[in-house]
Amino acid sequence: MIDLKILEELSNAFGPSGFEEGVVRVIKKYCSGMAFRNDAMHNVYTELKPTALTTGTGGNNEIHEKPSFSSDRRPVLMLAAHLDECGFMIQSIMENGLMSIVTLGGFHLTSLPAHSVIVRTAEGKMHRGITTSKPVYFLTPEQKADNSLRIEDILIDVGACSREEVLAVYGIRPGDPVVPDVAYEYHEENGICFGKAFDNRLGCFCIIETMKALMEEEDRLAARVVGAFAAQEEVGTRGAVVTAQQVRPDLAIVFEGSPADDPYFQAGIAQGVMRGGVQIRHLDNSYVSNPAFIRYAHEIGEKLGIPCQDAVRRGGSTNAGKISLTGQAVPVLVLGIPSRYVHSHYNFCAKSDIEAAVSMAVEVIRGLNVENMKRIFRQDVI
Repeated sequence: MIDLKILEELSNAFGPSGFEEGVVRVIKKYCSGMAFRNDAMHNVYTELKPTALTTGTGGNNEIHEKPSFSSDRRPVLMLAAHLDECGFMIQSIMENGLMSIVTLGGFHLTSLPAHSVIVRTAEGKMHRGITTSKPVYFLTPEQKADNSLRIEDILIDVGACSREEVLAVYGIRPGDPVVPDVAYEYHEENGICFGKAFDNRLGCFCIIETMKALMEEEDRLAARVVGAFAAQEEVGTRGAVVTAQQVRPDLAIVFEGSPADDPYFQAGIAQGVMRGGVQIRHLDNSYVSNPAFIRYAHEIGEKLGIPCQDAVRRGGSTNAGKISLTGQAVPVLVLGIPSRYVHSHYNFCAKSDIEAAVSMAVEVIRGLNVENMKRIFRQDVI
């Protein structure tokens, strides 16, 4: 049974790209009993039992490499997700107290005006602001007919009347991070979650729940399971480069809060249907899937009745792209939880889809053995 209180804390946590420490603290809170480390980029590593990878020596930022000479010679399976959410950074402060911004991640600009945001100062103080939108009364006929936007047109107003007030009273400086101001809710009557940052706090949540489910059987698993929560995915899948180098996985499962497409496409064409089950991704702009790994996941789903749906994406990317290029190539299974309106302020997802994603990951890991791993590693080809 998944604990949605954890998801609530993850969704509400402040954590745009490069400023993920609030999310790191929530993850540490719920990984009690597991080995836990973070690095200077805010990447987090967890294991069911301590090894050199997760325990370290307490030195400054010393992360030990995967000990191939360790007594535990099982293949390493990395559970991966990213910590960061799309957000903004204060770029400059104008004389009238309004602030220009740059984006941290891929927003569609038309979704940004007239929303509440939170600005965090270097001292950790939080200020509520509004993304500016010129009232219709002040628009010329030409402006009313023109729906185009540039990021330079979108400013943040925290209620100040001068640049001096922003600096001296609010303590806001250029470089301070900003996120959407949204509080998580769970609607039990219909099993729907509402909140921000489901891309990809849902993935972080799934790692925690998967590792909790496997805690008591770690010694019986065919693979050693490492959780890797990567920073800065939304600005170029950067954290995954580091986590993959540190963990050096033999295979990986990537969790992603994937964009639901059922509001836009009819049945049969939509491949990210909310309440349709876990989404198994075959292709996107970052990677081509491992067919044997997907076939194995389908077999698990059919055998155990785990609802799933297939996705062949025309665009988008995940950390799977960087992870798959590590070492001698890493087979990756991407499991998505369809989430409506990702990369905007507000998201919906279904509890049943989260449960399906966790169940799929748990059962895939439980079912791994020498024979099916040989097929996944393509050792049956020659």
